[in-house]
Amino acid sequence: MRHLLQTGQRGCYNSKGLEVPCAGSGQDGEYRIGEAWPENRFEVQGEVVRDNLTGLQWTEDANIGGFPVSWQEALDQIKVLNKDGYGGFGDWRLPDRRELRSLMSYQTRKPSLPVDHPFRNVFLGWYWTSTSAAIHPDYAWSVHLEGARMFYGQKDQYYLFWPVRGTGNGLLPATGADRCLDESGQESPCLGSGQDGEVQSGFPWPQPRFAVEGALVTDKLTDLVWARGANVTQQIVTWDEALQAIRELNRDGYGGVSNWRLPNINELESQVDCRSHSPALSVGHPFGETQEGYWSSTTSFFETDWAWVLYLHKGACGVGYKPGKTFHVWPVTSLQEP
Repeated sequence: MRHLLQTGQRGCYNSKGLEVPCAGSGQDGEYRIGEAWPENRFEVQGEVVRDNLTGLQWTEDANIGGFPVSWQEALDQIKVLNKDGYGGFGDWRLPDRRELRSLMSYQTRKPSLPVDHPFRNVFLGWYWTSTSAAIHPDYAWSVHLEGARMFYGQKDQYYLFWPVRGTGNGLLPATGADRCLDESGQESPCLGSGQDGEVQSGFPWPQPRFAVEGALVTDKLTDLVWARGANVTQQIVTWDEALQAIRELNRDGYGGVSNWRLPNINELESQVDCRSHSPALSVGHPFGETQEGYWSSTTSFFETDWAWVLYLHKGACGVGYKPGKTFHVWPVTSLQEP
């Protein structure tokens, strides 16, 4: 895989939330797809912490502002940090949604950060990102540190912010955002804004991004291979039914492939283009029958009878109750065996 992080999930859990053996489960904890985390992930350098997985540097203090602020106030306060040379640097910025999500662990909760992380003053609530929500331009994406949910909040609401610096090591892809939008949702000049649309951090996407071969679509950014038809069950299903549907696709050799899997939440999120909504996929994407929500193979560690879901129309990452018939199935495989 390329430009994709492991979620950190190591356990496997049934629909009652009980831990079960991973072998043969088809769950995230079995496959562990993505770039593995280094043994010594974080390196403290004074007031700054380097993430050796992504190459990004974060403030050790996860509440540098001291109290919740509006989105624009977060952007403005980071400019003050730069003027003051916080930690010896003058290039701090508000992280984009993929950068902030990269800190999340899906095997922990309260906070949903890797075990033994070195950060202090972590608030179990919402943190702003620099990425505006395409579906509601007067909203911006935020991540909840209690359980790792990612949703959008109105820009005049009050959340915390966590500065980041550096360009990283190329592992994280860009979000696709290329415009800047003010608190009212109106397009505004990008220069000096600090918004995702100005910075456009992350690995640039190949053009064209997708290659179609029959029933298969290869994402040339990640090397993941997706079913071109994004509604293989033709109906909403439970989480167990989603995993069973994948087994049946493999039994039948759907699309000439016998190693389909239910994608983990990071694989699903990698599809999101933050310029778009309804669905939040790149304009001209080749997929058919896209649906509102998709099950992932990743259990919610906050409540293990729930699983992570991508809300594709919005681009949000939330959770669904495993026994509920509520979401669809979008199979994925790899260019090589996982």
